[in-house]
Amino acid sequence: MGEFAQMKIIMLGAPGAGKGTQAKQIASAYGIPHISTGDIFRANIKNQTPLGKKAKEYMDAGNLVPDELTCDLLMDRIGQDDCEDGFVLDGFPRTIPQARALGKALTARGESIDFAINVEVPDENIIRRMSGRRVCPSCGATYHLVALPPEKEGVCDACGSELIQRADDSEATVANRLQVYHEQTQPLIDYYEREGVLKTVDGTQPMDVVFAQIKAILGNELEVSNVESRCD
Repeated sequence: MGEFAQMKIIMLGAPGAGKGTQAKQIASAYGIPHISTGDIFRANIKNQTPLGKKAKEYMDAGNLVPDELTCDLLMDRIGQDDCEDGFVLDGFPRTIPQARALGKALTARGESIDFAINVEVPDENIIRRMSGRRVCPSCGATYHLVALPPEKEGVCDACGSELIQRADDSEATVANRLQVYHEQTQPLIDYYEREGVLKTVDGTQPMDVVFAQIKAILGNELEVSNVESRCD
C-alpha cells in the first residue's frame, strides 16, 4: 500500500446486501487480504493446527465455536505477514460480544478497527434479490428472474438443465435470516457508530457505484490520515 495508512476494515450488512462482493473488491484494489471466519476454520482444520483441532471438536459435536476461540483463530490469521497493511473482515464480528472480544484483542496489540463499512439495503430489496435467484444443479450457473434471466424460462443457458431455487433462497427463509440479522447483528451498527468508525453506503446502487462510494470513503479518510501524519 506504500504511502497509505493501514486499513483494518469490517464489513457490515444483511445477508444478500452484497458486502462479500465489496470486501473482495476492496481487498483486490488495496492489496490487503479478504478474511472470512469460514475460510479460517477450514484452513486450521485442514492443517490440523492446535486451534483448528479445538474448533473441530465443537463443530463435530454440533456446537457453535465459542467467541473466544473464534477470536483467537482470527487474531492468529491477522498476525500473518500479508496483514501487515491491513485486512477486510467479512462475517465477523456478528454480535456485540464478538465485537468486544475483537476490540480487546486488537487493543492488546496496540491496534484498532479503522473502518466499519455498512452496506445498507432495505429488507424488501434483499428478499426480492435473493428469492429471485435460480441455480443450475448440473453446472452451477446462476441466474436471476429479473436481473439476469435465462434465455428460456426455467432452463440453463449453458447446459439445458432445469433451474432450481435453493432452499435458503426461498422468501420465507430469507425473511427469517433477516429477522435473525436485525436481532443479533444490526446492533453492531450502533456499536461501531459509537466507536466513531462507522461508514454507511447505499447498497441498492449497482455494484460498481457502491464500490466507488467505498473508495471515496477510504480515499478521503486516508488522505486526511496522511496529512496528519506528515504534520506530526
